[in-house]
Amino acid sequence: MTSIRQRTLGLVLLVFGASMLVIGFISYRYAAHEVEELYDASLAQNARLLEGFLQAPLSGADRTVLLSSLENALERARQSDKRFAGHRYESKLAFQLWEDDRLLLRSATAPETPISQQTTGYSTLTVKGYDWRMYVLNVPNSSKRLIVSEREDVRGELIRAVALRTLLPDLIGLPLLVILLWWSIGWGLAPLSRMAEQIRSRDAHNLQPLTLSRLPQELDTIAGALNRLLERIRLMRVREKRFIADAAHELRTPLAVLDLHAQNALTAGNFEDRQEALFHLRGGVARATRLVTQLLTLARLEPEEEPQLEYRSTNILSEVRETLAKLSPLAAERQQQLLLDADEKAQWLNLQEPGAIETLIQNLVGNAIQHSPNQSTISISLSATPQGFQLIVDDQGPGIPADERHKVIERFQRSGPSAGSGLGLSIVERLVIRHGGTLQLGDAPSGGLRVDVMLKRHAFSE
Repeated sequence: MTSIRQRTLGLVLLVFGASMLVIGFISYRYAAHEVEELYDASLAQNARLLEGFLQAPLSGADRTVLLSSLENALERARQSDKRFAGHRYESKLAFQLWEDDRLLLRSATAPETPISQQTTGYSTLTVKGYDWRMYVLNVPNSSKRLIVSEREDVRGELIRAVALRTLLPDLIGLPLLVILLWWSIGWGLAPLSRMAEQIRSRDAHNLQPLTLSRLPQELDTIAGALNRLLERIRLMRVREKRFIADAAHELRTPLAVLDLHAQNALTAGNFEDRQEALFHLRGGVARATRLVTQLLTLARLEPEEEPQLEYRSTNILSEVRETLAKLSPLAAERQQQLLLDADEKAQWLNLQEPGAIETLIQNLVGNAIQHSPNQSTISISLSATPQGFQLIVDDQGPGIPADERHKVIERFQRSGPSAGSGLGLSIVERLVIRHGGTLQLGDAPSGGLRVDVMLKRHAFSE
């Protein structure tokens, strides 16, 4: 691909060349018209001069002498003697003086027959293969007629000479203009070259903003966009490192416990001890799997991780029911009941991020199942309003003291003896924020924890 300098120079020269052609053509046409007018005026002036000679109050003998002198002068134009050398265009001019049908006077280049039969004014005729421009003037108070003419090819030659001399400075100055344009464009693109050089010489791990001073407005916009991109990449790397560190920190203990249970199963002396070790090993695998799933979910919900997501129409009540059905076996293992209270006739359609409601219910109800005692009841209340949707989850666990509720929403913050990974409420908060809602923790009527979630209703079209 060509450089910006070459492309700009080519475009400028193309525009300049096209403009020169148009201007040159217009100038040529205008010059041709003006030269035509000038030569037509010259023809008329020559005719008037001859008319003045003929109108002089001279006797017949003097007039004969005058005409003879004029004819001798014109005859010299045909001689090659340098003493009488005139202009090379003299032979391209001609005139005749007629009195009725008698030729009184003619130039050396004029024939003895009438050049034009026109009575007066301008005309163009072809004589002996050449186009001639004629002007016929009738001498007042006499039967004399003056015919003055010149060849059209002479006019064309003069017009071309004038046009070429007009365009010659442009043709000579064009190479100089190309050099000046090349330098000017290079000077204008110098800040871009400095920016490119700074980017090329930068270390791959250096994500600090570009520092370029006195940038043109266009490059300042590009530099700002690059700096914003570098900042987003830096934040992504920070989140990636934090995720790796969190995962390593959180998985270290579960993996150590799994290894311990595996060793116990290998070294067990009887069937019962081996079964117990395998049972604990299976439970540890389940907890590690849940932890990994929550870590991945939390990483996906990091701010600015993705552009604006494409939401889709979701029936919130149906999503809640399907998710509770998946959680029912976990509650059944602990002889717990999941009670859902919702108005079937309400409008439950809303624009949601795919999978958001399922993740929300899994974390809230999953925490409630984990923290509630056996044979307890977990109540899920769902209501719809014109402004949004309210989801309330009440458990019968120990609850969370009011002064600790703001902490448990943070990542890896645990509360109570049966605390899990410390990621559930953090995931819930991220989801609620992404959907323009609110999250509040309070006391349940049964003494446990109440989680109150408000989700904003978004307009949609079916």
